[in-house]
Amino acid sequence: MSRRQLVYLHGFASSPRSSKARLFGDRAEAAGWGYTCPDLNLPDFATLTVSRMIDQAEAAIAACGPGPVALVGSSLGALVAIHAADRRLARGAMAPVDRLVLLAPALDLVPSLEEEFGPARMAQWQRSGLLPVFHYGDDAMKELGWGFMADARAYDSDAVQLGVPLLVYQGRRDELVSPQSVERWAATRPEVTLRMVDDGHQLLGHVDSMWADVERFLGGD
Repeated sequence: MSRRQLVYLHGFASSPRSSKARLFGDRAEAAGWGYTCPDLNLPDFATLTVSRMIDQAEAAIAACGPGPVALVGSSLGALVAIHAADRRLARGAMAPVDRLVLLAPALDLVPSLEEEFGPARMAQWQRSGLLPVFHYGDDAMKELGWGFMADARAYDSDAVQLGVPLLVYQGRRDELVSPQSVERWAATRPEVTLRMVDDGHQLLGHVDSMWADVERFLGGD
């Protein structure tokens, strides 16, 4: 049997150099699994879209070979993970995605951004076509095109029913993703195991226990 492959999808304005991406890479290697973390900022952060990220995730999955493949998505990467898995499963593609791990999943991306930025800033973004945002992966301000928001409206997490096991970690003190929205999404999906923990968006206080849980989950039948 081919060894397990793990594809890590980093979050918005993050990178494969993030602390969680590096931790998962190190732990996956120690477990004897294959690991890849595509840089979803490429080729240019300004032209970032969810559709492009899904395409990049699919390419990473396809490059894994026959599988089994697990997707680990952090924040926006979790939204990308469920839609990439949905597309692969619908096609009956090789390199099947048999498990997903979602960390603080940004399932309500569009309404969350609209609430965070407010009507005036959203209108300004649409008029100018560019929004300055802080890019944590590069530790610098960068501009993001309006195409990101226009494209994101096409993706509805509530419409996705994967039917494969999912492990979801969500912090009760998350300042970016609504814990209530994650609980609501998980409650309608019997294949989801939800871990609500006393932590913020980064889940940095639970990385060791979280990895132990993930390792059991991905190593199971």
